[in-house]
Order: sequence, then C-alpha cells, then structure tokens
Amino acid sequence: MGLCHGKPIENSQNRSQNEALPYESEPPPNSHKTKSSNFPFYSPSPLPSLFKNSPAIPSVNSTPLRFFKRPFPPPSPAKHIRALLARRHGSVKPNEASIPEGHESDIGLDKNFGFSKQFVAHYELGEEVGRGHFGYTCSAKAKKGSMKGQDVAVKVIPKSKMTTAIAIEDVRREVKLLQALTGHKNLVQFYDAYEDDDNVYIVMELCKGGELLDRILSRGGKYSEEDAKVVMVQILSVVAFCHFQGVVHRDLKPENFLFTSKEENSPLKAIDFGLSDYVKPDERLNDIVGSAYYVAPEVLHRSYGTEADMWSIGVIAYILLCGSRPFWARTESGIFRAVLKADPSFDEAPWPSLSPEAIDFVKRLLNKDYRKRLTAAQALSHPWLANSHDVKIPSDMIVYKLIRAYISSSSLRKAALGALAKTLTVPQVAYLREQFTLLGPNKNGIISMQNYKTAVTKNSTDAMKDSRVLDYVNMIGSLQYRKLDFEEFCAAAISVHQLEGMDTWEQHARHAYELFEKDGNRPIMIEELASELGLSPSVPVHVVLQDWIRHSDGKLSFLGFVRLLHGVSSRTFQKA
Repeated sequence: MGLCHGKPIENSQNRSQNEALPYESEPPPNSHKTKSSNFPFYSPSPLPSLFKNSPAIPSVNSTPLRFFKRPFPPPSPAKHIRALLARRHGSVKPNEASIPEGHESDIGLDKNFGFSKQFVAHYELGEEVGRGHFGYTCSAKAKKGSMKGQDVAVKVIPKSKMTTAIAIEDVRREVKLLQALTGHKNLVQFYDAYEDDDNVYIVMELCKGGELLDRILSRGGKYSEEDAKVVMVQILSVVAFCHFQGVVHRDLKPENFLFTSKEENSPLKAIDFGLSDYVKPDERLNDIVGSAYYVAPEVLHRSYGTEADMWSIGVIAYILLCGSRPFWARTESGIFRAVLKADPSFDEAPWPSLSPEAIDFVKRLLNKDYRKRLTAAQALSHPWLANSHDVKIPSDMIVYKLIRAYISSSSLRKAALGALAKTLTVPQVAYLREQFTLLGPNKNGIISMQNYKTAVTKNSTDAMKDSRVLDYVNMIGSLQYRKLDFEEFCAAAISVHQLEGMDTWEQHARHAYELFEKDGNRPIMIEELASELGLSPSVPVHVVLQDWIRHSDGKLSFLGFVRLLHGVSSRTFQKA
C-alpha cells in the first residue's frame, strides 16, 4: 500500500510546508533557497461534544441529540489545524483576518520577558540562515564582551506574532529550557536572550554544517548502517538526557538536527525547543503538536509522554536506513490515518539486505503501543548499537517508574516478575546492570530507596525542578522498602509491556512460567488471590478470576500468570 511504503526523498529545496521529505523525482528549483521548517500543529479535538468515543478525546462517553439521519465518523485530527495554529501563535495567512478570542486578544497581553534590551549594542545581525513558522534565524557577530568577534546564530521571534498568552508562554519556556539544558555535547549551546519593542532574540551557537536532512540528501537519500549508527547514537544521547530531566522535545525531525561544521565527522546538535514541554513520569500531555510525518499515534489520541519522541526517532531511523518515509500520504488527513492504522514496510529494498538488528531496532521504536516502545537509554543498549563507539548508557527514568510499581505490587506478582527476570537475554541484563551501577550500590552490591534520590540529584538541572521530576523521585526515595540486590532489581525494573512487544515474548513467558511452577506456584484460593491483588469487595471475584486458577490443582494458570505479570487493579476488573 502506498500509505505504508512511503516515497523516496528529494532535494530539500523543494519542501512544502507540511512535507518534510518531498519526492525525489521532482527537480529542485533554481530560485534562492529559503528554509521553512515543517509547521508545528496544535489541535484540541474539533467539536468534541458532538462525537462519541472520539479517538482524540476518549473521555467523551455520550452522544447528544443528532441532527442527521445516519451517524457519521469523528473528524480527522488534521481538520482545522492551521486555524488552531493561528489561534495559538497569532500566525495569519495572507488575506486572512486575525480574530482575537476573548481575553487572549493582542490588547493587554504582557510581552515583556525581562530579557536584556541591549541586543543591538552586543551583536550585529548577518544574513538569514533559516525560517520557521513563527520566526527566522540569522547569523550574527558579537561586537563586544567575552564573545567579541565570535559568530553566533540568533533566532528572531517577532512580538507581533505573539497574539495569545500561549504563544508568549511558549517563547518564555523555550528560553528557560535552553538555559537549563545547555551543556550536553549534542545540544545547541545557548548564550543569551534579548528583547526590544519588536522582537525577542535568542542567541545560540552557530552550526555551519547544515541540517541532517541535507546531509541525508547529499548521500543519495540514505545512510549506510555504520554511518546511521553514528547519527542515532548522538540523537539518542541528547534525547535521553532531555527525557531524564523531564523534558519532551515534541518536534524531532531531521531538520531539527544540525552539524556544527561541514566535516564528515562533525558532531550533531539538537535545536528548536519551541514546542518542547515539561512532563513528569506519571503525567500525560494532551495538546497536539509536532510535524506531520513524525507525529506519534498517541499524540493524535491526545495522551502522551516522552515515548512520543521515541516514535519520531524511529521515523528518522527508518528514513536514514532506506531513504523513504514509513508513513506517507498526499494530505495531512492521509498522513495521520497512515500513522494510526498502517504498518511500515520492511519488505522492499534495502530492508532485506540490512541486518536483523537494524530492522528490530526500528520496529521497536515504531510500535504503535507506546508502552512497548524502547526508551532512549534502552535504544542505546540495543544490540544494533551495542558495539558503536562513544555509547554511554545514561540513567533511565522508566526504571524509577517500574521500581515504584514493583514496591506496591503483591508478593505473588513479585515472585512472577522474579521468574521472568531469569529469562532475560545478555543485552537486556547488560542494560539493567548499567542502570543498577548508576544508582551507586554499596560494596555488598545493595541499593536502598535513598540511592534513587541521590543519583537523580547528582545529574539534575533546573529543567528537572520545573518538570517536578525531583518531586517524583523524592517521593520514591522516601518509600520504606527493604534494600535491593541486583537480582531483585532486575525483577523490579522489567517492563513487561516492552518484553511483550518482542517477537520472543512467548518464549520468555513460557520459560518464566516453567520456573514459577518449580519455585513459586502453589495451590491458591480465589479469595486469597483476590486479597493478593487488592480487589475491592464489589468485584465479583469468582467470575473474573475463575480462569486465573487451574481447576485440577488450584494453582495459578499460565493465563493468570501472564495477567499477573502485567499488573492488575480493582479498576481493571471493574472495567471488565
């Protein structure tokens, strides 16, 4: 199908506003190249009150009086995106009128950011090097101070386009994030922010090597596996750093990664945090932002976290390796439909000639179930990248989430997870060993809950404070629980959902159940199982738990074992 097979890429000079990678067959224009980033889009569910079970707003559970003889489907998430985008940022097309909405009209908005107003005294603007939907970027030269004579990049954001409170907050947050996160080798360095009556000026490192997209195109549309690994390690490294700080980028694409120089081995830098936001490990975001070809399914469903960035990285990896988009259509609605419904093709060239590890790597990032997707730290530990140079596995916040869930689990589930941990492969254990070591075990190989707080505090930035990740970790550190050795840590830090997303899940589950049968399975009454699971008295336990226990000997069945691994709650059974 055309939707899932994608189209080959072409010269970046011929990009349209919503196409990151146009067709290769079209000749590039001879006109002057002005870069235009993909439009970021923001869309609450259109007319949410009219539709039952809209994919964009699942909380709607009733349908009001219909005015049509036949039901009609929910609207596409692509509808009205540009209009809503204009409402968020004050971006208006030619011949369109700006319609202010209530208190968010331009009148009365505070556009004073508190930045220095001495930009002209410190920098001299040069030529434009890039243009986005809400501003443009120029080269500049410092005129005085410690940076005198140094070339920099300046992102200029006109205040005239900030016609909503949301737009103003986006700019304020972008500057805060750049200030907080600067320091990672694969993140563009932030120098300062200025403003005057007309513009905000964000002064950053000037990257002269061009976009990753241009580099892909110069290589004929794709990378070799070895060269792709170098790129992916750098992307994953900076994204893992951001995610650990509680920051989700929300607009990862080849245009937002720049090379510092034209050299072949030039470092890659992540840029453009204009759509980025803070998110705690136990929270979900709901506004639809991003770039069409790289948007994750759960973003369109309006419930997502850092996993959405990993989907975008999967799209980039797919393009790097084969030169085609995994999801393609001629319209925005078609793109979103493909993202939600279609599967990427791994049958056409060059996929059959690529390594199984490379294919598995991409598939595990492009899993539509965000719970089964690899985290950035896990992706760095994937066998495809395991032997790459400069791979340093960072701390992974998913470990903290899983440990918290483990502590509150029943003793029966802990025993089941312990059996599952014994089936892990060498690379999986290596990743967990890295995470355990980062927590700083004592000489006896033991960690306490306080280790989690200490490890995070040592690597925290101001962004982590704003994202309230520190509050989350402090809560884990305050939990009263026995100390963990590495064996129990492995049981606690397993993501059953991620294992379930692997082709080998059935073998893992069957082997774990065999081990559980030998060591932990015993006759158990349904009432005892209900108590173990913490079910409320209102749950009809004999109905919902009858297939969990074998009638022959009263022990946990394989089905019950697998369900137990996933974790259950009273709410789960009430829904059932």
